[in-house]
Amino acid sequence: MTKHGVVAVPEDAVVGVAAGRHFSFPPPRTGDSCKMLAGQIDLGAAMTGSWLDSMKASSPRHKLVAPWVAAAGDVEHDDWMEKHPSALGEFEALVAAASGKQVVMFLDYDGTLSPIVEDPESAVMTDEMREAVRGVAEHFPTAIVSGRGRDKVFNFVRLAELYYAGSHGMDIQGPTADSNHHLNTPSKGEQARSVLCRPASEFLPMIGEVHDLLVEKMASIPGAMVENNKFCLSVHFRCVDEKKWGTLAEQVRSVLREYPRLRLTQGRKVLEIRPVVKWDKGRALEFLLGALGLADRADVFPIYIGDDRTDEDAFKVLRSRGQGAGILVTRFPKDTLASFSLRDPDEVKDFLRELVISKS
Repeated sequence: MTKHGVVAVPEDAVVGVAAGRHFSFPPPRTGDSCKMLAGQIDLGAAMTGSWLDSMKASSPRHKLVAPWVAAAGDVEHDDWMEKHPSALGEFEALVAAASGKQVVMFLDYDGTLSPIVEDPESAVMTDEMREAVRGVAEHFPTAIVSGRGRDKVFNFVRLAELYYAGSHGMDIQGPTADSNHHLNTPSKGEQARSVLCRPASEFLPMIGEVHDLLVEKMASIPGAMVENNKFCLSVHFRCVDEKKWGTLAEQVRSVLREYPRLRLTQGRKVLEIRPVVKWDKGRALEFLLGALGLADRADVFPIYIGDDRTDEDAFKVLRSRGQGAGILVTRFPKDTLASFSLRDPDEVKDFLRELVISKS
């Protein structure tokens, strides 16, 4: 069976940096009902202001060109690192804070377990990363929380002992194997039995209609790609000439004007179309903690690692619960509710390996 243990270190190993972060407060009560958590419709969630400006702001090329390490002497960088220190540099503090508690691991996929690439279909994870994730799942409940469709992200990760929350958490499936029995392709029956939560099922026909309309619209914009993530859609503009970004945004919005029950949000060089149900990666985190019987326990230590705006909803939940650690994956300073940082997927892999070593 999967060994869902805790990080065990002496209590006197806790150091000051851990004590100053959100590790020790009791959580508010959280229900584990999928319908209850998604019961309200969010009619005011659409982003306002200039979409073109927002798209540019999410793609700061001047910061991406220069590696983060080159800015080591920069005041902004130093201030940001003081507030969001490296999770590797503060690893002992994190382990001490988790002492005697049930660790639960939540991982984004793109930009966290695999690098961001121009072609989303090519965002494969390395075998070394897969083994690191496998090792973590042998000791802690582990979930992949992604904007991708659940089936697609499963095909990338190929670890049946994990929880998968696809479509920004709107399609949640539990493990179809334990850590000692790895299934590469679960049967349809196993998949059906393991589905835990689908709060936006009624939107599937609408999502299909909008997908077809967007594919038709985007055909005139070179480099644009529409991805069907089952319960949400992604319009990728990573390979689109910046001069065409405004046109792309207006084309997407023109389609959505006829679908007021869908909302438009933004990630890293991608526009996301989602149902207006009040559901996001933070809600998915809460649901999974409830499904694991950990929602109301003070001795739980959730760790969430992600790189995107959409992961901020999960970081926000951790802060409101006063538990665990949010870790942002980034090479440059940016606004975040995470408490720690890692630079890239390679550092994520090192962090996961360190967690496994701490259990040996």
